[in-house]
Amino acid sequence: MQADGDRLQVNVLGNLEVSRGGTPAALPPSRKTRALLAYLAVVDRPQRRERLCEMFWEVPDDPRGALRWSLSRIRQIAGDALEADRNSISLRRDGLALDHAEARRLMQADLSAMPVEDLERVAALFRGRFLDDLYLPSCPEFEAWRVANANDSELLQLRIRRLLIGALRDDPVRALVQAHALLALTPEDTALVAEIEALAARSRQHAAGRSDHPAPQAGAAIPLSREVQQDIRYCTTRDGVRIAYAVSGQGTPILKAANWMSHLQYEWESPIWRHWVKELSSIGKLYRYDERGNGMSDWDVKDLSFEAMLADLESVVAATGLDRFALLGVSRGGALALEYAVRHPERVSHLILYGGYAQGWRARGDFSEIARREAMVMLIREGWGQDNPAFRQMFTSLFVPEATQEQMDWFNELQRKTVSPEIAARLQSELGNLDVSEQLGRVTTPTLVLHARDDAVVSLKSGRKLATDIPGARFVLLDSKNHILLAHEPAFAQFLAEVRRFLGETPAGTAAAG
Repeated sequence: MQADGDRLQVNVLGNLEVSRGGTPAALPPSRKTRALLAYLAVVDRPQRRERLCEMFWEVPDDPRGALRWSLSRIRQIAGDALEADRNSISLRRDGLALDHAEARRLMQADLSAMPVEDLERVAALFRGRFLDDLYLPSCPEFEAWRVANANDSELLQLRIRRLLIGALRDDPVRALVQAHALLALTPEDTALVAEIEALAARSRQHAAGRSDHPAPQAGAAIPLSREVQQDIRYCTTRDGVRIAYAVSGQGTPILKAANWMSHLQYEWESPIWRHWVKELSSIGKLYRYDERGNGMSDWDVKDLSFEAMLADLESVVAATGLDRFALLGVSRGGALALEYAVRHPERVSHLILYGGYAQGWRARGDFSEIARREAMVMLIREGWGQDNPAFRQMFTSLFVPEATQEQMDWFNELQRKTVSPEIAARLQSELGNLDVSEQLGRVTTPTLVLHARDDAVVSLKSGRKLATDIPGARFVLLDSKNHILLAHEPAFAQFLAEVRRFLGETPAGTAAAG
């Protein structure tokens, strides 16, 4: 065992930092070498050389030679902590101190029972987003791993800082530190801005000696905040994929089937989706999830088939314990919702389809569309992860053509944060094969179909086909050009009114009026 002063200190909760005995180490200029060092520090098992070659280097290069070169640079920093043989490579745990290890330990812990000082100590570990300086768009497997860890770490930080703000209300100076750090993560939170102003005023009173509220005692447990608006949890599918889901609101359960590109936390803050989440949560108890390959769910997955996506939905239903619920499908999520309703009619009380379709772009058989979409799949692989949003802007202009510049910027960033270039391309290709058209006549659940008149992503013809072929479905035409309805649109107000009417007036188990 090494003395603590001799151990290698690796910090990944922010930009990568490495030191020994308090002395910072000079990191190699190669981002891939730094990323390899960080990856070995965080994973807790030896890694095969072949896997590391595949993760960081392309075959036309000399992956094994590049790996050897990087390891030689890492050994200059890590010394004996680096263990490498002909087959595997690792960093010894007893030679390493890692800030992420403490965060990982607390991922599933009951934070409300922790002393204030312990939580403040952990909060201080977060210097920024997980490995924020090591974005590697050319290494999709590493990037998927990095983003997944960043999502988990950010969620933990949000939980810790919100709890600390609640626990430290009687010590506004300390609470203000946490509130400012939280605002950096959620800059659109207007309620938090108001809370910071109030804390700042109380801090000035405190400094003047006029505070008559005692600070919390050392070791006191933190009460859960009453201001938490969504609860994010995880479940695991039959094939071992971890799925993130969120619960918000009260009342009639509404489960939203996942659509392409989702991120539970980012949507909560985004002007593109937050009005959907807020308003649906006011109608009932809303359940949402990120499907495999997206958002806060596992990115490193092999199976992205329609059946696998359906299994994600079924796993969320099982984890939530829902017995009977309204099922909402938006865009591609409409096909998932429809298929689930046919397979499990006893569970679905109401089926709501917005901007949906029954057949993907290959299944529709339009050769000019197929050629155009195939070209888009290739472009996604090359341009999706670039810092320049010009390529993603093309998709944004199709999805929300009437958005403001701020909304478009959010949607551009949503695409990059939600899914890796490789996963985005694979999902687009899988969407082309989707075909649930034979199931339309088998739907027995009361169904409401809504579609925007000038939707450029999914044609009005596709929406009308759903309403025509589903027995008894009611069709509502919305006056909009946007595939994702924006908050200011009369069409969004009409959408909400129709959903409220449908859920309130359609008896479970009967067909909707035509």
